[in-house]
Amino acid sequence: MTVTIADSASRAADVLSRPVTINGLTVPNRIAMAPMTRMFSPNGVPGEDVASYYARRAAAGVGLIITEGTYVGHPSAGGSSRVPRFHGEEQLAGWAKVAEAVHEAGGRIVPQLWHIGMVRQEGQGPFPEAPAVGPSGLRIDGTEAGRTMTQKDIDDVIAAFAEAAAAAERIGFDGVELHGAHGYLIDQFLWAGTNRRTDAYGGDPVARATFAAEIVAAVREAVSPGFPVIFRYSQWKQEAYDARLAETPEELEAVLAPISAAGVDAFHASQRRYWVPEFEGTDLNLAGWTKKLTGKPAITVGSVGLDGEFIEAFQGTGAALGSIDNLLDRLERDEFDVVAVGRALLQDPEWAAKVLSGRFDELTPYDAASLKTLS
Repeated sequence: MTVTIADSASRAADVLSRPVTINGLTVPNRIAMAPMTRMFSPNGVPGEDVASYYARRAAAGVGLIITEGTYVGHPSAGGSSRVPRFHGEEQLAGWAKVAEAVHEAGGRIVPQLWHIGMVRQEGQGPFPEAPAVGPSGLRIDGTEAGRTMTQKDIDDVIAAFAEAAAAAERIGFDGVELHGAHGYLIDQFLWAGTNRRTDAYGGDPVARATFAAEIVAAVREAVSPGFPVIFRYSQWKQEAYDARLAETPEELEAVLAPISAAGVDAFHASQRRYWVPEFEGTDLNLAGWTKKLTGKPAITVGSVGLDGEFIEAFQGTGAALGSIDNLLDRLERDEFDVVAVGRALLQDPEWAAKVLSGRFDELTPYDAASLKTLS
């Protein structure tokens, strides 16, 4: 049987247009916008341009917007005064307008709550005097800087995440995502390379997951029962692309089980290339293994619709278009539930509408210049 372009277009529409439910939230299709730091929020306040940026994607068919990382209310949480914050009257008022704009466009939206931990450099904004803090005062490369977190530090950060989540529900968001990936604070606790603690927060994988699980539990308690809590994690880190939390499915289950039990409704499993198998012996990717091991809905991500890694984008490199047939195969067999799209949506706000309506010939390759504007 010959498969035509029309057949492929119809298949894409059928597979991606199915609604999906995460706790009390029903998302109208399987397409999410991946969180991508843009740095267009002076003094941490998202303005009308940020609201329009997200609303354009929602209006063009993105079912779930996951915002760029936004700092929780802890002095050491961030490293730039141009990255949005999720605390403060002016900042939250700006975010309320973002949520309203997305809803008016027909979309759903969750903020990604973020603490960068030891990635922070001395003297950076928004609070220059704040030290970098982490589980053991170690950066990803093993160098010592900042300081090791005390129990009070840990309690303060957990409270900051819970307060931000409560604020998100109060001002009209549809859920929250907790950033536990890419070598930032929560991930620094999860990874043995940066967590050398000998107390309840360090040791084996289950103990290293304690901080993440306590954040999830505090967030779960701070919001209503039906309010979705998504947890994003990765194996790789900034400056350590080969780093891994787990070498086997059993080790991965040890990490994820306590976090899942604490109240996570869905996991967002970050890979650099979604089609790469996570462990030998099966072609399941990281999101696929996450769903299999936890039974929770899973979001995949990683170079969707393109043939080059997103890491290259930050080095000024573009990327050619890539097929989504493999993605559709995996969605059809329910390997995962949602696909998060990054650079392709930066390049083209209409990407979802074009894919859902089979207008593949209108898609354009990724140009790294799209990072410079908030189009």
